[in-house]
Amino acid sequence: MKVVSVPVRDDNYAYLLIDEPSNKAAAVDPYDVPKVTEAAKKLGVDIVALITTHHHFDHSGGNKEFVRFLYFLRASKYPDAIIYGGSSKVPALTKLVKDNDEFTIGENIHVKCLSTPCHTQDSICYYVTDKSGNHPGGVFTGDTLFIAGCGRFFEGTGAEMLDSLNYLATLPAKTLVFNGHEYTAGNVAFGKHIDPENTALARLARLVEQGSVNGTTTISDEKEWNVFMRLESEAVRVATAAKSDTPSNVVMDSLREQKNNFRG
Repeated sequence: MKVVSVPVRDDNYAYLLIDEPSNKAAAVDPYDVPKVTEAAKKLGVDIVALITTHHHFDHSGGNKEFVRFLYFLRASKYPDAIIYGGSSKVPALTKLVKDNDEFTIGENIHVKCLSTPCHTQDSICYYVTDKSGNHPGGVFTGDTLFIAGCGRFFEGTGAEMLDSLNYLATLPAKTLVFNGHEYTAGNVAFGKHIDPENTALARLARLVEQGSVNGTTTISDEKEWNVFMRLESEAVRVATAAKSDTPSNVVMDSLREQKNNFRG
């Protein structure tokens, strides 16, 4: 299994999830169809599926164009791709998925769907593993979990984001995180504002200075440096003026509101 990031728009990430034995791939949130298909061509892989993390246009906006692209290339090596997503709001959807649904890409890639509502109610994270055991596994998190951050609560509540992040926290520690946007520098700045003594955040800041860290960090890392996954830490409780009996979902709402207004 191989994952190749394809930067699109100003700060989005699309991905190619590649099953190397079969040279078949799924395109994750392929907003920019020409760019994603050109990357697939250079890698010599056939796209057999589109995986959509949620219905927002900057993630699903390439789906219909991809269908048209396949129509005009129907006689070529590109097959009719299955388009996975979490609701009928996903353009050109052909396969609706829900929590715990599973499917395969190529010969070895196993995909498990994790329902993570909040940013949108149809947000699905996709946990991918290689049956051959040659990859630690990864999770495509869309706009639910970012490196050192989380998505805005456009269609949900702090309680839902809390549940969604706790769900992702149950994945194996070495699971690589493939998120939907390059927001890491801003998330680090906010994290250091909330938790300035966090040595893991300082480590992440040094890595960011050296270049993009997308696709190189893990669920274990997020538990160390992501303030939205550390609601019980003293630093977060102090920053949100939480009392000993303040529910974690209230802390989450307060922390997200601070992030929304942060200009550091």
